[in-house]
Amino acid sequence: MGRPKQFDPDVAVERAMDVFWRKGYAATTPQDLVDEIGIGKGSLYNTFGSKHALFERALARYRDSQAAWLAELLDHPGSAKDRLRGALVALVDLDLSDRDRRGCMAVNTAAELASSDAGTADIVRNMFARTESAFRATVEEGQRAGEIDGGRDGEAVAAWLLATVIGMRVMAKTAEDATQLRRVVDAAMEAL
Repeated sequence: MGRPKQFDPDVAVERAMDVFWRKGYAATTPQDLVDEIGIGKGSLYNTFGSKHALFERALARYRDSQAAWLAELLDHPGSAKDRLRGALVALVDLDLSDRDRRGCMAVNTAAELASSDAGTADIVRNMFARTESAFRATVEEGQRAGEIDGGRDGEAVAAWLLATVIGMRVMAKTAEDATQLRRVVDAAMEAL
């Protein structure tokens, strides 16, 4: 009979997510993970199988938490345009308040691994699809209310908003302040 686990795997995934998010997949060593989680390498591999398997769980955790956060932002009362603006501003504020300027873990992963790792590409693709779907629902709600041009393709507008967010999250990694990013938000809202 094996010894019982002395750590919570969910907490371990959360801590691993922070390391991977901060350093990226390739730069994160098993020792970095062991040090952050506070477990031995044997426990790491026995519980998660591999660094890559742990990374996929951490990335999926990130995807799910970010999708829920965006859905909550877009589910507030008010006009669709106000909710879309609020979501974009919240993303800018989130990224700029992060002292490590990690950006978006999914965007970072797409840039680092998507061309060579089908599993992580699928997780990122799913996150982008969920984000686009949330934007589309809000855009179409705004179209039905007459505040967003009903003649525009809601799916295309949602894809454009997703691309805007991805660009802003990359820009936030080097932005000195919110000025440039707030101009992007203003331009996006004017374009709706």
